[in-house]
Amino acid sequence: MSAALPHVCVVGAGRMGEGIALAFIHAGLPVTLIDIKARAEDQRHGYFERVRANVSAELQMLVRLGMLEPAQADTALARLVLQAKSAAAATLSRCDLVFEAVPEVIAVKQETFAWVSAHVPASTIIASTTSTFLVTELSEMVSEPQRFVNAHWLNPAHLMPLVEVSRSAATCPQVVERLLQLLKQIGKVPVVCNPVAGYIVPRIQALAMNEAARMVEEGVASAEDIDTAVRVGFGLRFSVLGLLEFIDWGGGDILYYASRYLSGALDPRFESPQVIADNMHGGRNGLRDGQGFYDYRERDVEAYKQQRLGEFVRKLQLSGLTPAFEGALRES
Repeated sequence: MSAALPHVCVVGAGRMGEGIALAFIHAGLPVTLIDIKARAEDQRHGYFERVRANVSAELQMLVRLGMLEPAQADTALARLVLQAKSAAAATLSRCDLVFEAVPEVIAVKQETFAWVSAHVPASTIIASTTSTFLVTELSEMVSEPQRFVNAHWLNPAHLMPLVEVSRSAATCPQVVERLLQLLKQIGKVPVVCNPVAGYIVPRIQALAMNEAARMVEEGVASAEDIDTAVRVGFGLRFSVLGLLEFIDWGGGDILYYASRYLSGALDPRFESPQVIADNMHGGRNGLRDGQGFYDYRERDVEAYKQQRLGEFVRKLQLSGLTPAFEGALRES
């Protein structure tokens, strides 16, 4: 990418395209949002008005939430350029990075990638935002596949920090690094994963959501109580400690024996993976052994624990859930 502000295009002016464009204009970078659908001129004018109104409404929501001043919302909106596919060739010829955000229909993606490839320079990074297809499948649709990656954004794209970046064997490491740096520049927290169905978050959340629905189906608890347990228990803890970090805190052996019990009492789906047993038998149960999924042997464990607990307390304070000293003695 050039030393000047990178020229970013988002191809596909639907909800995901709007969200990605919003993330960039909020961070101070201009974006061209390209509508790929063929429309009559009057229809396109009306559609662009709706898209701009949608983006403006999201910016005004940030104003009401105290995240932006009204003038800042106006400045951000001015960075958004809306363009029809028929008028976008010259724009793409100057583009450093293209995000594809078209519908999850393989024929539509194939047509879009062929069109983008025909108009962008060889140095342009092309990133799909698919949540369905693997980067290895889509890279074959792009010229110069070494510059192709997948960047899976979580909704709402302008607020969620995480972006999951997936690469194929053909992807150039420098391309991945350039994309990671730009995402960090706009305040995102990118992670890199291999091309496997479900990526990281969708794979974990599909299991969790299905299990929550299954508990309602089985009459374990009400939907309201399950969601409360997730919000003030599961969610709070894992917003500070990652799942694997949490295993290390509690002990891999605890998970191993709990999983054995649950798999016997409920269903074999609760069996732990082999890595849990391997760590347990190898004396790598986590913090107390100095090793687990992470290595703590050279770390000041008390300082690390204080840092994490401090982050947790701040989450409790923001959520209004901090335990009150002698709260039981107060009048209700």
